[in-house]
Amino acid sequence: MYIENVWSLLSMLLNVQVNVQDNHVIKEPVMFNSSNSLGPCPGSLAGNITHTQRCVIVVQEWWGMNEQIKQQAVNISNRGNFVTLVPDLYRGQVAVDYAGAVHLTGNLDYPAAVEDIRGAARYLLDMGCKKVGITGFCMGGSLSLAAAVHVKEISAAVPFYGIPPDSLANVSTIQIPVQCHFGKNDTSRTAGPAGYQELRRKLEAGNVTGWNDQFFEYNAGHAFTNPHSDNYNPAIAELSTQRMIDFLNKYLA
Repeated sequence: MYIENVWSLLSMLLNVQVNVQDNHVIKEPVMFNSSNSLGPCPGSLAGNITHTQRCVIVVQEWWGMNEQIKQQAVNISNRGNFVTLVPDLYRGQVAVDYAGAVHLTGNLDYPAAVEDIRGAARYLLDMGCKKVGITGFCMGGSLSLAAAVHVKEISAAVPFYGIPPDSLANVSTIQIPVQCHFGKNDTSRTAGPAGYQELRRKLEAGNVTGWNDQFFEYNAGHAFTNPHSDNYNPAIAELSTQRMIDFLNKYLA
């Protein structure tokens, strides 16, 4: 009887382990083609294409593809039942302080980064994704909107506290649904209230789906979804993330 119970327990544990591994591929490194002159782009993949055909590109903050953004993508994958892919736009470089982040983001070729995002979208579609959405944070929010303009393979965009310059993207020409998230207390150079109200006016001018009822501002500062930020707000992070998941599930169906 004891041996039978042991084997029963082992069998149950093995089944649990197999099911967990089967449901989600945690932070799997991948490489996909890009027309960026730097060549193929690495990335971090989460999710299982056999369980969902809804896929989401998650674009890094200015720190790079660090563990925080990879884990955030895993969380989005788990909660929304998405396959997620984080493109490593810095190709292995990660900033650990403000000066390093300024250096890396200042040296980034933004149009080339949009091409990396295009490559990520095509990679996901080739995997079997039915539709691909995009979200991003800070610099990634800016690039999410730029991709909404330039990357036809993307079906919906959810930027967080990031706005592209007009030289990179004319957001009034966006043809896909957009949901935006900003902080009323954001003191960053480009994503504060003056900047995001101007963004909203441009989205309205282009009659972009979501400009009126999917444009959210919160009593929060910059980077309010990042647990490592001084401005992290768990309640607002939870609310905005759930809104993102509901929006993407609607438009990627």
